[in-house]
Amino acid sequence: MRPRATHFSFFMSLQPFRRRVFAWFSRNSRELSWRGTRNPYEIWVSEIMLQQTTAAAVEGYYRRFLERFPDVQTLAATELAEVYRLWEGLGYYRCAAQLHKAAGALVEKHGGIFPETFEEVLALPGVGRYTAGAILSIAHDKRLPILEANTIRLHCRLLGLTTSPFEAETNKRLWAFAEEILPQKNTGRFNQALMDLGSRVCTPKQPQCLTETPCPLFEWCQAARLGLQREIPVPKTKPNSEEITEIAVLVRKRGKILLLQYPDGVRWAGLWDFPRCRDDHSVTQTLGELTGRRITPGRQIALHKHTVTRFKITLRFVEGKDGGPLQKPQYAVRWVRPEELNELPLNSTGRRLAGILERKI
Repeated sequence: MRPRATHFSFFMSLQPFRRRVFAWFSRNSRELSWRGTRNPYEIWVSEIMLQQTTAAAVEGYYRRFLERFPDVQTLAATELAEVYRLWEGLGYYRCAAQLHKAAGALVEKHGGIFPETFEEVLALPGVGRYTAGAILSIAHDKRLPILEANTIRLHCRLLGLTTSPFEAETNKRLWAFAEEILPQKNTGRFNQALMDLGSRVCTPKQPQCLTETPCPLFEWCQAARLGLQREIPVPKTKPNSEEITEIAVLVRKRGKILLLQYPDGVRWAGLWDFPRCRDDHSVTQTLGELTGRRITPGRQIALHKHTVTRFKITLRFVEGKDGGPLQKPQYAVRWVRPEELNELPLNSTGRRLAGILERKI
């Protein structure tokens, strides 16, 4: 029987390639909480969480999330604030909001049953082509490709691509390759194997091409043949970084602390925070507009530096004096007892500031 023709000339037959992938995965698959499940809800939750961080970091969040929200009906019936609270530390709270919104859509439009067609899953808030393919291939063995950070790197090296995977034509070629190499059966297992290979073997800086446990796909790898493992994939051009200074203000009154809540349409929507703004000449005016109160910044309590995308942020945490009502606030505001900080969903730096405050009380 003649091997099936492919669009990639060096893959004369895909069967040996697939067998090698499956054999490696049988010996080296990672033990993860979401591995082995065919429940599309549980797979969906894991895939959304994994978009933000590493598998090791997600483990604890995933288990706690499913303990509290074991099914889509429970998630849909819960207030978004509680979802945010369990999501704290993962970042990208928009993903949590979309997960919650999609749960509502699943209950309303699908009776709480996860759909099995690509188009219906893709229509859910926060679900893209990769996520839809991962859910359906793992849960229902649908023959759908995936493409995420680890498989992008792996496929770029296998193909020896010297163009950026973020260019439209290159990205299109990668999707075509990811679909072409899929087996007819066990596609979810195959996709997971490729992700593990990218994560554990075809790593960004030190790919294990010829080690004591060499890459099982070495003989197919065009980057290895050309000696271009370190140059492929072509990195995404990084934007110029910008340094900014922010100020967050601790305002106390009668044993309570002033917080504001970010509205829909802005970063950290739905989360609570200490009043904060750019640290410039208009601090008092901006804080007044946000909170509706006359706030005067004072002594610095702490200093925190962090990076968000292209911004290098220096955050000053200072005490503030409340001068009373000033105008109608732009954001919702609330006076809370210090112990209530543990119950409200805060953004990551807000939680860090709350920790500093707790140690100082």
